[in-house]
Amino acid sequence: MGKIYITDTTLRDGSHSVSHRFSPDDIKSITSGLDKAGVDIIELGHGDGLTGSTINYGFSDYSDYELIEAAASVVKNAKLAVLLIPGIGTVEDLEKAKKAGATAVRVATHCTEADISMQHIRAAKEIGLWTVGFLMMAHLTDTERLVEEALKMESYGADVVYVTDSAGAMLPVDVTEKITALKKALKIPIGHHSHNNLGLAIANSLVAIEAGATYIDGSLSGLGAGAGNTSTETLVAVMNKMKYEHGVDLYKTMDVSSDSLIPILNSKGLSPQTNLDAMLIGYSGVYSSFMLHARRAADRFNVDVRDVLMELGRRKAVGGQEDWIIEVAQQISKKN
Repeated sequence: MGKIYITDTTLRDGSHSVSHRFSPDDIKSITSGLDKAGVDIIELGHGDGLTGSTINYGFSDYSDYELIEAAASVVKNAKLAVLLIPGIGTVEDLEKAKKAGATAVRVATHCTEADISMQHIRAAKEIGLWTVGFLMMAHLTDTERLVEEALKMESYGADVVYVTDSAGAMLPVDVTEKITALKKALKIPIGHHSHNNLGLAIANSLVAIEAGATYIDGSLSGLGAGAGNTSTETLVAVMNKMKYEHGVDLYKTMDVSSDSLIPILNSKGLSPQTNLDAMLIGYSGVYSSFMLHARRAADRFNVDVRDVLMELGRRKAVGGQEDWIIEVAQQISKKN
């Protein structure tokens, strides 16, 4: 199994959760953090794609191009992607996005309507954009038809084709079947985008990888439409434990969520969809009640609580060994 590439959709799919109200400053803060964390592709813009700011889908305070320019001013390594839904966005909109700083596009259609993506995929390739075919609501068709539609997108020039679980309705067995079939039939890489409506976003992302997908989507704190998306931070933590090859730093991903996204959400009267403390306990493998004690010890000795919990996990600490928490924090402080 080769490298897994992570696309973070906080600033596009997560835009639904904030009624499309991310500001250019919000975009800069989150994009910069994701880029420093090593995220491969950062998707941004209105939740319904380029020029989705309408009475039908909800108005944004800023144009897609203002947001793209803000992101482009701080990104150094990641691809900057936009979503384009034919019928909402046009080739002209795509050209404007490229001029503003976008380097990638995901052309999204219903899972049985890949035909309408031909013009947009070909145009995207002609102007030099890395291009994804995004087959939405993939649970609504059978595997054979999904393969047919994916092959069309490949023939139009797509660099990757996605099985997109827009409704969070797919079970792991469904994801495995469809990813496996696309992997066998197509010559280009396969991606997967999960929603968490059935609580299966992480599980479905993992079975997609096992079936051969090499592009996986997440969003910080699981932010996204409906029940939200795969949590990027949790996905990175689980992939670390699974020993998958990827280039994303867990701590830095958590930091951009806690230091940038969550304050922005709180300022808008919203809460994150993923509990990072709970995720960290699972990642380190320590007793759930250790979190409060570890935070106090970390503050006392001016160390990172994550380092304290990870060391306790390495020591296989269990309930009743809370005295280790102070000892570990003190030792990390001296080492630092």
